[in-house]
Amino acid sequence: MERIVQFTAPRNVEVASVASEPLPPGHLRVRTRYSGISAGTELTAYRGTNPYLTRTWDPQQLLFHDDVAGITYPVAGWGYSEVGEVVEVSPELAGTPDLPEPGDLVWGIWGHRSEGLVPAERMVGHRLPDGLEPLAGAFARVGAIAYNAVLAADIHLGEDVAVFGQGVIGLLATRLAELNGGTVTAVDALDSRLEAARRYGAAHTLNVRAGKVAEAIRDLTGGRGADVAVEISGAYPALHEALRSVAVGGRVVASGFYQGDGAGLRLGDEFHHNRVQLVCSQIGGVPPQLSHRWTVERLQRTFLDLVARGRVDTGALVSHRVPVADAADAYALLDERPAEALQVVLEF
Repeated sequence: MERIVQFTAPRNVEVASVASEPLPPGHLRVRTRYSGISAGTELTAYRGTNPYLTRTWDPQQLLFHDDVAGITYPVAGWGYSEVGEVVEVSPELAGTPDLPEPGDLVWGIWGHRSEGLVPAERMVGHRLPDGLEPLAGAFARVGAIAYNAVLAADIHLGEDVAVFGQGVIGLLATRLAELNGGTVTAVDALDSRLEAARRYGAAHTLNVRAGKVAEAIRDLTGGRGADVAVEISGAYPALHEALRSVAVGGRVVASGFYQGDGAGLRLGDEFHHNRVQLVCSQIGGVPPQLSHRWTVERLQRTFLDLVARGRVDTGALVSHRVPVADAADAYALLDERPAEALQVVLEF
């Protein structure tokens, strides 16, 4: 039997048991070891705020329509940060270059389930790098999201960078921005996360509860403002403060998953008067100006290579390893007590 984590209603989680399916042609069967929970995208489905629950995405028109929900409860198998062992390969795939074989540890996306049937083309090159702890493979996707935002920020050596939100992805963005030559000011509402940000390379930290974040950033930059800000918390007030914090003609990268109407975001203020560039970063693609060289696949592999070489520490981000049977407790923790958790990982 296979175990699958599913949301049966807002804030209701169950672990369902279903019969294992036969392996289709062109697929690999992977037995899951770890699956990381996204404290952003997944919680929108858990809480019932995800736009797909009330609208439908039209992939031809590239628009949402309000006529019908794109997904309905139960929502099964969410998750995009998995690590597991290949246990079966479809026979006709034998000899495929760079394709994992039975016994190999791999990373990829197949959701919170005890085994995944994954198309072979999505697993080429997905063996864990030599010397990498298996749990680190669960950070391939979240690391790529942070990396994508840093590429969109176009940071140059010596520039001032503000990173709003110091959860897992924000901390990784802080580290990558610092590796890229930026002087980082980390912004968050939790002192524990700001302490972590200093360990991940932030030169300065600001708690939003102390107020006047934009003014403090201008003081730190000689009155100029940050050259670029990355907003990764998904909160509209944080996006507004990021727009207030950058220099004239500066850039703000919006990398959070914003929900509902934009309460707290006033585009007639600093955004308008300081001619700020507002850029979206979303893991469905890379910055357009880099698309001839970079891909999402390259982002993921490069991030894991940085971890394998000791340039980025993912182990310190894992705050909880939770047996999959207790998945409901894991989501409640992230939803109700976020100050107590960073990366929560389900163990299978």
